[in-house]
Amino acid sequence: MRELKCRKEILDIKPYVPGKPIEEAERELGIKGIIKLASNENPLGPSPKALKALKENLHKIFMYPDGSCYYLKRDLAEKLGIEEENILIGNGADETIKLAAEAYLNPGEEVIIPSPSFSEYEFAAKLMGGKCVFSPLKDFRLDLDDMAEKINDKTKIIYLCNPNNPTGTIFHRDELETFLNKVHPGVLVIVDEAYYEYVVHESYPQTLDFISQYPNLLILRTFSKIYGLAGVRVGYALGSGDLIDDINRVREPFNVNMLAQAAAKAALKDKDHVIKSKEINEEGKKFLYRQLDEIGLAYWPTEANFIWVDLKRNCRDVFEKMMSKGVIIRTGDIFGHDSFIRITIGDQEQNEKLVRVLKEVL
Repeated sequence: MRELKCRKEILDIKPYVPGKPIEEAERELGIKGIIKLASNENPLGPSPKALKALKENLHKIFMYPDGSCYYLKRDLAEKLGIEEENILIGNGADETIKLAAEAYLNPGEEVIIPSPSFSEYEFAAKLMGGKCVFSPLKDFRLDLDDMAEKINDKTKIIYLCNPNNPTGTIFHRDELETFLNKVHPGVLVIVDEAYYEYVVHESYPQTLDFISQYPNLLILRTFSKIYGLAGVRVGYALGSGDLIDDINRVREPFNVNMLAQAAAKAALKDKDHVIKSKEINEEGKKFLYRQLDEIGLAYWPTEANFIWVDLKRNCRDVFEKMMSKGVIIRTGDIFGHDSFIRITIGDQEQNEKLVRVLKEVL
């Protein structure tokens, strides 16, 4: 009898390991009041306007959502100053990563990925039978010169995470422009800007300015981070009309649910919530810098809502001990760095508890 076999390409895929849920940790440990500073979630939560929109649309969930996300795209286009044809809405930015690979990547073609960086790039490449070519970071910043040197006739997609996850570091406008000028127009360059709204550095590139000049450039953003909507899954991609049209061909017809669209549309209008979220992040960043300096731990200045910290000891051991005391962090071993942790910046109460527990454990 013929044996049922899966596609050989998926055998090399490592399932994504999410941050440990609070409910799971409390159930395992038998304790309450655990805080999670592992998944870069907004400690303020979602905008009250988004919550109101969710409640107002609950009675409609027996109907299919708007497959085109017409009103959300309209509002995004107005906010960003671009055309609706330049926008594709996804079930989180994760889906847009996968859709781009499905649209463009053929088996055997190469994908250049910074390392360490977001694991979904590797997942999408391997899913489509692509070959991953990794570019090591330089002082935990993307080495765009090295990535450019790795481009060859087999290169099809290049991923640039800015700010980079898990390090929080960025590359600057002039660096991006120099890099794009080295890339053949037949290579898709994807700039992942999931943490775009948190950036304060003045030389951070405004990538929308490059879309008309580089039709092979795709920008990814999300409502999961500063907008606090990680649980409903909505992100978006920005690029030339031809690029968006190609990717739209592999998109599921109802990929973004009705409630996600309503919440994102409302969140987009709440500028005060975004400003407050950014202020809390900046205050928390400064507090944690001072505390980490006091403890004597090395860290990398961040442009996101998390900090990459070198413990100089086994991160898994520190993770287990901190969790037993009610604080969940992200271990660096999943990124290939066994002595590092990634700490999400919380509100002041959460940050103080994090520091207290970290000092106890160390």
